[in-house]
Amino acid sequence: MAKANEAKREAQATEPPSLRLSRILHARRETVFKAWSSAEHVKRWFAPETFTVPEARVEMRVGGAFELAMRSAASEVNWVRGRFVEIVPNARLVIDMEVTDAVGAALFRALTEVDFADALGGTRLDVAQSYTVLDPSKAWMVAGAPEGWRSTLDKLEKEVVRMQGGAETVARSVVHASFHLERRYEAPVARVWRALTDETAKAKWFAGTPGKWELLERRMDVRVGGSERLSGRWEGGVVSSFDAVYHDVVPNERLVYSYTMHLDEKKISVSLATLQLAAEGGTTRLKVTEQGAFLDGYDDAGSREHGTGHLLDALGASLAD
Repeated sequence: MAKANEAKREAQATEPPSLRLSRILHARRETVFKAWSSAEHVKRWFAPETFTVPEARVEMRVGGAFELAMRSAASEVNWVRGRFVEIVPNARLVIDMEVTDAVGAALFRALTEVDFADALGGTRLDVAQSYTVLDPSKAWMVAGAPEGWRSTLDKLEKEVVRMQGGAETVARSVVHASFHLERRYEAPVARVWRALTDETAKAKWFAGTPGKWELLERRMDVRVGGSERLSGRWEGGVVSSFDAVYHDVVPNERLVYSYTMHLDEKKISVSLATLQLAAEGGTTRLKVTEQGAFLDGYDDAGSREHGTGHLLDALGASLAD
């Protein structure tokens, strides 16, 4: 029994607690997924602050390599030698990684699961890692993983901005974009109007992902000069906020409002939205037009249009309740 307990304690010592964190990135899922798909991208971001990646090999296929060297400011080098276990394009990656020192001695293993999902403001990235320590003297490296990942995801955020043609977030810039979407709903105009203007009805479809997002504030006053606010915190701690002011309200026909989006305290966009409703028999045609100014490195690259389409589909699903 004593030996069994000792073996159990040793096993627990080599398996530190798993890590879980999430981040909202202002880019489409396709862009964020692509940032994991080649050595060119990975070398720019896959290392904590003060580390660089001088070498990398990425083969985006099941069984393909995910390998890179991380060099510290003191020129010490560790290698990540991994293989892709699961790939669901633009949705999920699983990578089995082993971290070694410069001469190839194994330090620890890290099974890394990454999920990509649409979210208000762009893409929610969820990262989970489970560990097996192979060299107990290097357990401190695993203990520092949460902070290391936070600074690594800061670098990923800059990389997806760069991939979209934007500058780093410290720069001042404005990129303009517009889009038009249409949906036909199997519901009368009055019901669709209610889903757009009644706080309880809108809460059924205009929100973050259940279980991944915590509502902080919701209020709605649909009238000329009235305002709307939706704010929530994602699993990783990022707070996204939507603040709107209504300029034109024609019941069952038209809504015009302007809105700003924030991620934490950073204002990322200012937009003008026009919603038009028209009866088609017993159904409703909804036309949505948005014109946006995307600020300080947050080049939209279609992510707002994609996210709005996702919300309009959720609106349609809510009408079936």
